Amino acid sequence: MTTTAARWRLDGQVALVTGASRGIGLATARELALLGADVLMVARDEAHLEAVRAELAEEFPDSDIVAFAADVADAEQRREVFDWVADLELPLSILVNNAGGNASKPTLDYAEGEVRDLIELNVMSAFEMCRLAHPQLAEHGNAAIVNVSSVSGLTHVRTGSPYGMTKAALAQLTKNLACEWAEDGIRVNAVAPWYVRTQRTAVKLANEEYLEEVLERTPMGRVGEPEEVAAAIAFLCLPAAAYITGECIAVDGGFLRYGF
Repeated sequence: MTTTAARWRLDGQVALVTGASRGIGLATARELALLGADVLMVARDEAHLEAVRAELAEEFPDSDIVAFAADVADAEQRREVFDWVADLELPLSILVNNAGGNASKPTLDYAEGEVRDLIELNVMSAFEMCRLAHPQLAEHGNAAIVNVSSVSGLTHVRTGSPYGMTKAALAQLTKNLACEWAEDGIRVNAVAPWYVRTQRTAVKLANEEYLEEVLERTPMGRVGEPEEVAAAIAFLCLPAAAYITGECIAVDGGFLRYGF
């Protein structure tokens, strides 16, 4: 077992984070760099991605912070990400599947194509990123994957049924891969956030009546911050979490435990 101090560091580790330019993804990239990891950032908006990459590189001069613009919902662009990783010749040891999205509406209002798009973005992107990363993670032999699921994958919330079922799929993918890939030295876990203050949730949380309902169902009485989810993700990547796999940790202020 590593020394006590080293168990809480990620020095020498290389982490790939998707959806890394904003919100939870950006907070996770920053947290991993703070712990000593080199960070490979992937997101769709090239200009914004480069701007935040440059900020992190200045903030953490001892870490390699590099970025690649890609839409991981697209099969060809996923392959391009791993061609880029191979060209970097950095030994990948951590994968954080954070990219995702939603279009919330009543179940009967979805067109079939909209549902398929959500499945591609929220499920297939993570599934294929895991498979593409497997050779490098297995070669490392002490690797970690963290999938960003949601409380909507564990209980009913007002996010729309397609979003809920895709996030439930991520939680189940986590359990299956944890069992399959343990022999390869790859731990696979997930986090399930409740409402977190990000650009994507800003409109809903700006509705005071809706926000009041959210807070009434949250024992801690507040909305979460991206850094709080990032801290849970980072913990699951640490050597200190070496005996944890197949778990889905709710980062929800107690929301899932709330009764009447």
